[in-house]
Formats: sequence, structure tokens, C-alpha cells
Amino acid sequence: MRAGGRLRYRDPRGVLHISVRPCSPSPAPVIAAKEPFAVELKAGQKYGWCACGHSRRQPFCDGTHKKAAPGISPLRFVAEEDKTVWLCGCKQTRTPPYCDGTHKTEAVQSARLPPNP
Repeated sequence: MRAGGRLRYRDPRGVLHISVRPCSPSPAPVIAAKEPFAVELKAGQKYGWCACGHSRRQPFCDGTHKKAAPGISPLRFVAEEDKTVWLCGCKQTRTPPYCDGTHKTEAVQSARLPPNP
């Protein structure tokens, strides 16, 4: 029987055994770009910002995370007004989906980018 992610069973002698399945860490996003993307948002429109870095439609999600990074989901949001914004391309921002300048760090600038299709 499963209870809370644990497998519980009794052996032939009646001893209860509980095995805990180790949690695998969430995958980390990959750096898709070393600079932000200027995007013209339209008021009331829904957007899905790619949080995993694997999308070929950067900075927006194309569903690639389902296979490439199943533990990472896109950040969905609705634009409040017509406006040009800078959406994060490095996926390291502390203010997703918006750029906070993290792409300027040595860690991001020295990172290898995934190959282009």
C-alpha cells in the first residue's frame, strides 16, 4: 500500500516495512540566452514564459519542458497593459518572467548555450 509516497508492506512474519522513495531534485533550467528579450505585450493577452530554457520559441513556452525538463513548468501570466517589457532569457532571474540583470553575471556570460536547431 502507498501512503504519502512510501511503500508499506508486511513480510510473512508480520513485520511492517516502510520504504521511502528518494526524491529526485528538480531539474535546473538551462540558459537559453545571455541577454533578455524585448517583447511587446498586449493588454489582456495570456502568455507562457519558458522557465526551463529548452523552448525553441524563446522567451515563450513551446511545450518542450514536458520531455526535456518535466519538473519545470512555464510561468503563465496575463499582460495588464500594452507595453514593451524585457523578459529573461537566462532563466536565472529572481523576478520571473522579467529580467533583473542576472544575465550580466560571470556565471551566465561564461555559460555554454544549447545548440540552435
